[in-house]
Amino acid sequence: MTQLLVIRHGQSEWNADGRWQGQENPPLTNLGRQQARTAARAVGAIDAIYASPLDRAATTASILSDELGIGPVVTLTGLMERHAGEWQGLTRDEIEEDFPGYLDSGRRPPGWEPDEAVEARVLGAFDAIATQHPYGTVVAVAHAGVIFAAESALGGTWERLANLGGRWLEHTDAGWRIGDRVHLLIDETIPDQI
Repeated sequence: MTQLLVIRHGQSEWNADGRWQGQENPPLTNLGRQQARTAARAVGAIDAIYASPLDRAATTASILSDELGIGPVVTLTGLMERHAGEWQGLTRDEIEEDFPGYLDSGRRPPGWEPDEAVEARVLGAFDAIATQHPYGTVVAVAHAGVIFAAESALGGTWERLANLGGRWLEHTDAGWRIGDRVHLLIDETIPDQI
């Protein structure tokens, strides 16, 4: 059995500004870097660390790697955040101005990566991790959209996700099974873009 802890990166500059990130690449804030250092104490013993190649996740993973003495960090493009199309870089107010009523009705902008594509990409990345670590305990530093996609595909319920929050998953011969939500920080930041 592979045990996989998928966690959201530390606070980024755009989290702090209330901007939708998607696959754009804003860096962590100083608080986000500190969150990663603090969260490392709550992770426990692991065998490997994977990350999205986007800076906010890769930097969080690098800090965890340094703090835990586990590495190198392996990046997988399948762990990247959903592409948010024309909403990338916008605040909720800017989205409402440019796309009136879209948020309330659940409509999405041009260029939005469909749910099915995100789920397939994410589960494919998880499968690659399980293949490399069939009996391991692994951390994957990714994004809220990655965790939401996994939860949706595996029967979880949607709820907001803090920076450095996450979800345990288990892989057996029967496939992936969803585990508990995890809170690695006491003082959490919960971006409210979504």
